[in-house]
Amino acid sequence: MQDKKHVLLKIFISTLYLSAFTFGGGYVIVTLMKKKFVDEYHWIDEDEMLDLVAIAQSAPGAIAVNGAIVVGYKLAGLIGAAVSIVGTILPPFLIISVISLFYTAFRDNLLVSQMLEGMQSGVGAVIAIVVYEMAGGILHEHNCLSNVIMFAAFTASCIFQVNVIYIILICGALGILKISYQRRRTSAS
Repeated sequence: MQDKKHVLLKIFISTLYLSAFTFGGGYVIVTLMKKKFVDEYHWIDEDEMLDLVAIAQSAPGAIAVNGAIVVGYKLAGLIGAAVSIVGTILPPFLIISVISLFYTAFRDNLLVSQMLEGMQSGVGAVIAIVVYEMAGGILHEHNCLSNVIMFAAFTASCIFQVNVIYIILICGALGILKISYQRRRTSAS
C-alpha cells in the first residue's frame, strides 16, 4: 500500500466525495464504498468488505458513518477511522446547516419537493443492486450454512416481521458457534 499520508488523503477525499454526492442513506454509500475501495483501489477484497458491512450494520448509529469507521480503521487504524468519520460527516453537516438557514423556502418549494420525490426511485434501484450483489457474493461461496442463514434471515424479517435485533443476535451466535467449531476441528487435526 502507498505511504500512510497518501492513503489518509485518499480515504478523506473518497469519503468526502461519496458522502457529498450520495442520496438515499447508508446502504447507498456502502455500495459506493465497495466500488471505490474494492473495485477501484483494490485495498480490500470483496469478502472482507462484506464482513465490514456486516459489522457496520450491527453497530448502533448511521450505517454510512459506521461503514466509514470500519473501512478507515481497516486501512489506516485509528487515524484512518477518524479521517473517514470527518470525511463522511462533513458534507451532511454543511448541507444541513445551509438548508436550516433557508428551511421555509425549501419546505414550500414545489420543484425541490418533486426533485426529492423523484430521487426515491433511484435510491430504491441502488439498494436493490446492493442486495443483489451481497446475496450473489454469498451464493457464489457455495457455503450451505451461509445460504441457509441468509434465506432464513430474509424470511424472518420480510415474511414473519421478526425484529432485526433478534435476527442479528441469532446470526451473531451462529457465527460464534461456527468459528468455535472450526477452531476445535483445526486444533484436533
